[in-house]
Amino acid sequence: MPEGTRPLIVGPEPIAAPFPLKMQGLVQKGFGRGSKELGIPTANLPEESYCESFKLLDAASNTGVYYGWAKVDGVDNDEVHPMAMSVGWNPYYKNEKLTAEVHIMHPYNQDFYGKNMRVIVTGYVRPEFDYSTLEALIEDIEFDKKVAIHSLDRDSYKELKQDAFFK
Repeated sequence: MPEGTRPLIVGPEPIAAPFPLKMQGLVQKGFGRGSKELGIPTANLPEESYCESFKLLDAASNTGVYYGWAKVDGVDNDEVHPMAMSVGWNPYYKNEKLTAEVHIMHPYNQDFYGKNMRVIVTGYVRPEFDYSTLEALIEDIEFDKKVAIHSLDRDSYKELKQDAFFK
């Protein structure tokens, strides 16, 4: 979708049910596309950490892009950072398995496979789309990141950065 046709801020203020959703799990190796092919590194959550949470959502909106906060235990002084997360089948890549891929908006200097990641999902950005080109996919992901940053810059969303879940 071209930039400008989507809003930069999504979700109500204050946050409304079913959000926030809290999940955690050990970071798993994914397909290796995020960093290498897209230039947008992701950390994959194990299936059991997100399936139960996403059953709470409306069937029409349970796959797609979400936003919120994330922290990797024992990495980067345990700081909490904004994140955008894709939950779905990634139609461009024709995945055969549902995945939850978290892009933490922070430049990490190390891999953290096997470390515990905590995520608070605060809202929904958009459904997943298929793309005709890799460039179009990357362009939409970059816009999703902007939406996440702008959407998190509201009081009820910022408060969750300090949530006891991250302690």
